[in-house]
Amino acid sequence: MEANIIAHDGDQVTVQVCIDLSGTMLEAEGQIQDACNAIGRAASLEALKRFETDGTPILLGAIKWTRRCTSHQTYQTPYGTVGLERHVYQTSQGGKIYCPLDADARIIRHATPLFAKQLSHKYAQMNVNAVCADLSDNHGRPVTASYVQNVTDWVGAIAMAQEETWDYTLPVLDQPVASVAISLDGAMLAMKEEGWREAMVGSLSLYDPAGERLHTIYVAATPEHGKAVFLQRMTQEIERIKTQYPNALYLGIADGAASNWSFLEQHTERQLLLDYFHAAEHLPAIAMAAYPGKTDKPKREQWLHEQRHQLKHEHGAVEAVIEAAQRLTHKRSLSRSVNADLQAALTYFSNQAARMDYAQHLSEHLPIGSGVIEAACKTLVKQRLCGAGMRWKQRGAKIILSLRALVQSTGRWAQFWQKINQFGAQPC
Repeated sequence: MEANIIAHDGDQVTVQVCIDLSGTMLEAEGQIQDACNAIGRAASLEALKRFETDGTPILLGAIKWTRRCTSHQTYQTPYGTVGLERHVYQTSQGGKIYCPLDADARIIRHATPLFAKQLSHKYAQMNVNAVCADLSDNHGRPVTASYVQNVTDWVGAIAMAQEETWDYTLPVLDQPVASVAISLDGAMLAMKEEGWREAMVGSLSLYDPAGERLHTIYVAATPEHGKAVFLQRMTQEIERIKTQYPNALYLGIADGAASNWSFLEQHTERQLLLDYFHAAEHLPAIAMAAYPGKTDKPKREQWLHEQRHQLKHEHGAVEAVIEAAQRLTHKRSLSRSVNADLQAALTYFSNQAARMDYAQHLSEHLPIGSGVIEAACKTLVKQRLCGAGMRWKQRGAKIILSLRALVQSTGRWAQFWQKINQFGAQPC
C-alpha cells in the first residue's frame, strides 16, 4: 500500500491514502495499520528531505567540506523503509565521508531517531528475538535481529559516553524533599569469560516529610574489580542531588556488607540503617532455638510475629533480642546445627545493633527498608540479563544496564533523547 503527497504548504504536507475496509474487523484493522504505515513512510521521506543540503561547500568549525557525490541511501523508520538521494561530503585531504542529512536529522545506523528510540527501548526490555517478533506481529514492521542489536549498540554507546557529562533534571515534585535514602546492592550475573560475577545497582530515593517516596534515581554497573566506576557514578549522582536539596537528611540503607557501609558513611550525615527485612531474616534462627520441638511450630510463629513487630516499632527491641539469644546459648538440648544458626544470628545482631533503631526512624517518618534497591536488582538486572542460558560480555551487559537505568529513572529516558536531539547522535 502506498500513500501520496497531494499538497505542500511550507513545512506542512497533505497525504492521501485509500483504505479497503472490507472483510472482518480484524482484517479491516490490518488494512488501517498498513495505511498508517504508508502515511508514515510518505511523511518521513518528506521530513528527511528538509535536512538535505543544496550541494554547496560547508564549514564545520574551521574545516571546509565539499560535495564528493550524490549517493542513494535507504533509511529505516517506524513505518518502513524509505530511500532518497543525498549529498555526501569530503575535505580536500580525503579521508572520512560526511553526510549533513544524517548528522542534522540525528540518524543512527540509518534509523530515524524515533525508530532508534523505539528499538533501543524494546531491546532494553526484551531479548532480540522478542523485539523482532513484536515489531513484525504488532506493528507490521519486520527488521532483522542484527539490525536491532546494531542500533541499540550505538544508542548504548551514546548513553555510556555521556553518563558523566549529561545532567538530567528531576521531575517537578508535589511535596518538599525531606530525606534522601541512598542504597546499593548487587546481583549475580553470568559473564561469558569470567563466570558468575556481581553487577552493582544503586538507588537514590527522595521522600517527603510524611515518609512517602516521591522519586527514585537508579544507577547500574557491570561486574568490576573494586567497584570504582560504579561508586564514582553513585558519588556523582549524590553530589547532584545534594546540590539541589542541601537541607534534606541523607540516610544510608543497605544490607550488612562492610563495603556498602564504608561508602555510605562518606555520603550520609547520620542514621545509617540496616535494612529491616534483612535483620528480620535472622530472627527465625533464634525462634528455632527457643522452640526447637517438632510440635512447637505455633509457638515459633507466635514468637516471630511478636519479635518482628517489636523490632520494628519498639525502642530497645534489638537489645531484648540479643539478651534472649544470649540466654539460649546456654541451652544444652540444642542440636549442633540449631546452635550454629543461633550463634550466627547473635553475632549478626550484636555487630549491627547500632544500625537497627527502626522505631526512631518510623517516628521521624523515615524509610527503614531497602525494598527499593532489592526490587531494582530484580528489575534492572535479573529480569533482562538472567534469562535461561544467557551469558554476557562486558560491553553488551553495560549497554543494557545503562539503557534500563535511564528507562526506570522517571523522566530520564525522554531527557536522554532530547539531548541526542540537541547535541547529536555521536557516542563521543
